[in-house]
Amino acid sequence: MPGNFPRERFVEIDLMRGLAVIMMVLYHVLFDISFFNIYPLDVTTGFWKIFAMITASLFLLLVGISFTISAAKAEVTMDRRNFLMKFLKRGLSILLIAVLITIVTWWYLGEGYIIFGILHLIGFSIIIAPFFFHRKLIALYGGILFIIGGILLQAVRGPFILLPLGIHPASFYSVDYTPIFPWFGLVLIGICLGELLYPGGERGYSLPEFYSYSKLPEFPGKTVAFLGRHSLAIYILHQPVIILLLHPPWG
Repeated sequence: MPGNFPRERFVEIDLMRGLAVIMMVLYHVLFDISFFNIYPLDVTTGFWKIFAMITASLFLLLVGISFTISAAKAEVTMDRRNFLMKFLKRGLSILLIAVLITIVTWWYLGEGYIIFGILHLIGFSIIIAPFFFHRKLIALYGGILFIIGGILLQAVRGPFILLPLGIHPASFYSVDYTPIFPWFGLVLIGICLGELLYPGGERGYSLPEFYSYSKLPEFPGKTVAFLGRHSLAIYILHQPVIILLLHPPWG
């Protein structure tokens, strides 16, 4: 496992994101076991539903926190236009990957394919996030309102075009559905936390000495941090690998 890490990275964020990656992979292994009828598991209710919601929440909080760190560093060297363009391009690149995932899951799954999953939401969030930068109270209150709005919209049914907002036809089903209401609220709360914990893009609190890349044990510390650093690539690749292992086309 590579042991050299950029000095500007914050080990605690990579560790938390790495933990979220492990939780995601675990849940998707269990989900696929159930989906392909390999073993009767109920992962859509009870403990495992809560586990999936915690995993998604952790990812989205970290999106908001990481954005504030990146934005704080970018605003030092960029004017407003280039600052906004930086995150517009980043968000659009993630949305492009999300659209490819939509196409692939439509081809592979048919019913239940991903239309607006967590990657679609992250791409959208990164485009919108700059307008909440340095507005931590607005981000906090906005986040709370988005979450409350999502709860209120749970029982609302409507046309397919409103699906990204959390409103959809009664017959709608997707293996990954992460609408703007309530989930963008977690990103906004993450922005608020990022402003509080990493003012100016610098850690605003102290950590014990062993919380540094040079002090982390190879396993599990550096391994988990490595997963956190490469979470997007793992997100894209892990499901095809799991499906090939559990449900190989030659089986």
